[in-house]
Amino acid sequence: MAEQKIFAGPRIRRLRLSKALSQTAMATELGISPSYLNLIERNQRPLTVQLLLKLSSVYRIEPEEFDEEGGLLPALRQAFADPLIAGELAGEGEIADLAASAPNAARAILKLHQAYREQAERLSDLAELLAREGRASLLAGARLPADEVRETFERRPHHFGRIEAETERFAQALAPGDDLLGALKAWLRAEHGIAVRVLPASAMPVWRRRYDRHSQRLFLSERLSPFDQLHEVALEAVLLRLGDAIGAEIADLALSSDEARRLARFEIGRYAANALAMPYAAFARAAATARYDVDLLAARFRVSFAQAAERLTTLARPGEAGIPFFLLEIDHAGHRLRRVGAAGFPLLRFGGACPKLSTYASFARPGEILADAVEMPDGARFLNVARTLDGLAAGFGERPRRTALLLGCDFDRRAEVVYGDRLPVMPLTSDVATVPVGPACRLCERVACTARAEPPLTRPLGLDEMARGVSAFDFQ
Repeated sequence: MAEQKIFAGPRIRRLRLSKALSQTAMATELGISPSYLNLIERNQRPLTVQLLLKLSSVYRIEPEEFDEEGGLLPALRQAFADPLIAGELAGEGEIADLAASAPNAARAILKLHQAYREQAERLSDLAELLAREGRASLLAGARLPADEVRETFERRPHHFGRIEAETERFAQALAPGDDLLGALKAWLRAEHGIAVRVLPASAMPVWRRRYDRHSQRLFLSERLSPFDQLHEVALEAVLLRLGDAIGAEIADLALSSDEARRLARFEIGRYAANALAMPYAAFARAAATARYDVDLLAARFRVSFAQAAERLTTLARPGEAGIPFFLLEIDHAGHRLRRVGAAGFPLLRFGGACPKLSTYASFARPGEILADAVEMPDGARFLNVARTLDGLAAGFGERPRRTALLLGCDFDRRAEVVYGDRLPVMPLTSDVATVPVGPACRLCERVACTARAEPPLTRPLGLDEMARGVSAFDFQ
């Protein structure tokens, strides 16, 4: 306190008014002149150590409470980092000025922002609850283009018939044999004059792929695995070759903005790149023969685990459909990055936000495949397979990105899937042991759940002083 000047005029004024004191009366109690108190309240004089101690003694307030700026700055930085208002201030200096010169206004902004966040969470929970009951909700309001595209892909089957047909014709024209990457590079050079080159991470610090129109070169980062390098080259090729088919699929999605359509173009491009590397008919036959063993499929088609798993969610061609798998990808913090499914992601039946799902456990066992059966509150059961995925190669001192992927299907199809062979069974019986889960804590009414992180939206909290349940949130 002695080395830092503290200007707390608004705090002193608020204290004085809360006690219904005039400046003269308060100055008398503090042993200073009214004019000096007036200067302090207008932030023209700092609080001295002696005056801080006097305030603490007379009004029973800790000296630290007068450091307005120190407590407000972190909270204001967090509030103004919200995408909704991130561009409103020119820099850090304005936030510091706001905390120093108008702390009451700053606190009001923080209260409004907190109320906005809480209201948004309540509306989101209510929208999910109404969706579970089959009732559409208009409460969600405006969405970002990325949200619209994500929700559109989650609701619809993850299968694009035009794209499958066009990639098969493209593959026939390429005749890649065992070298798809070489065939794609040759096609890009012959048809569009584009050369492919891998650059060091230092030359591409913020890109994984970049096309230079002037030099007609496609640059790839050395951080990409060989599987991801093939995927990026295939993505560039299909965006050039399948433009009409991709445009037709986007038109069918009926998106509301050009930005959403642009994002959808890249999502469908990623789909087409996987379809080119894993032709539908060959992949569907291999998947059924291998009993949907993702590692074997990845090795056979020379793709990554994630690419093979995602391709399993696309096997919905009429007459050649496979098991309707769905896929969920999350990060360490539980953010849901992708949700797709051959019949649409089963959001209403499965949810995917329960902390007891094996995706969260897989972070403690990186690279290992975890298989289990889960049971929802309504009795629906699913076979789940979870595994961590490593992101781009990280250099020394960098923190690598790791996510977790969950591949699921209806429990009744477990006999067709290799992962169903070794599910744990209950003691003294031959029944498969299932993990009781829910769609999300706010939508789940399971009692005595030790993993519960939030109370259910549909039940009042139980506040019984005579008893306390094992859950962190008891409810009636």
